[in-house]
Amino acid sequence: MRNLIDITDLSVEEIDRLIATAEDIIANPAKYSQVCAGKQLATLFFEPSTRTRLSFESAMLSLGGSVLGFSEAGSSSTAKGETVGDTVHTVSCYADIIAMRHPKEGAPYAAAQVAEVPIINAGDGGHNHPTQTLTDLLTIHREKGRLDNFTVGFCGDLKFGRTVHSLVNALSRYENINFVFISPLELKLPRYVKEEALKKKGIPYTQTTDLESVMPQLDILYMTRVQRERFFNEEDYLRLKDSYILTPAKLLNAKADLSILHPLPRVNEIQVAVDKDPRAAYWRQVKNGKFIRMALIMMMLGLEI
Repeated sequence: MRNLIDITDLSVEEIDRLIATAEDIIANPAKYSQVCAGKQLATLFFEPSTRTRLSFESAMLSLGGSVLGFSEAGSSSTAKGETVGDTVHTVSCYADIIAMRHPKEGAPYAAAQVAEVPIINAGDGGHNHPTQTLTDLLTIHREKGRLDNFTVGFCGDLKFGRTVHSLVNALSRYENINFVFISPLELKLPRYVKEEALKKKGIPYTQTTDLESVMPQLDILYMTRVQRERFFNEEDYLRLKDSYILTPAKLLNAKADLSILHPLPRVNEIQVAVDKDPRAAYWRQVKNGKFIRMALIMMMLGLEI
């Protein structure tokens, strides 16, 4: 039995295989419609979610399996004081695989120590979000046809953005990726991410506060929202929340084949007018999330066509 807590739990070869499986699911969905017949996925979401939870549920249902679980901590026995470990141990008696989201870093890892079935980390605080990273990698592969030799800019909340941390870790394992980090000084990428993913491997990177100055260089722009729920101080959130707002005017100097990604939800960091731009890939990204999670569930359960 294996778990997916961090994107580095998967080898590059496994990621490539998951992407290939997801591509085949997209091309031949009927072939996979009963792969998980008789299997149950539990979605334990101790933190609110729309895309990730429904994406997991849709993925399992599309594989012919079934779903049980909860969408907020208040509807579980943790509201009565039960430990997360006991909740997970209990649910692992009912399900074949668990997707878990929790506001505290490390909670899915702790859960994996007591679970009797595979645990998939569906996001833990500001730490990691490996299935969003798989979604991002599939999207980049479908948009660019490769996972190497490009410049990617990460813009917004890079300090608390778990999707950014996971994707930087993943892309650092591919060849010739040029990283550009765009954020307010207060929301810079954490030192530990830079040390582990970039500096140890001698991978160059650029840090700036000015999005428009680096826009012409970018092949991929990964926008993120400033996350109110990660701030201890409301004044700091209000001061920083509008640091970067992507508009059609700001894309005038961008490459014609730029791909704009966003893990969503957005607040106001991408104007709705940008949605009409063919370079906006974030709605395609949402669709890709279901297919890569289908491939992942199959892998974690040891199921193949």
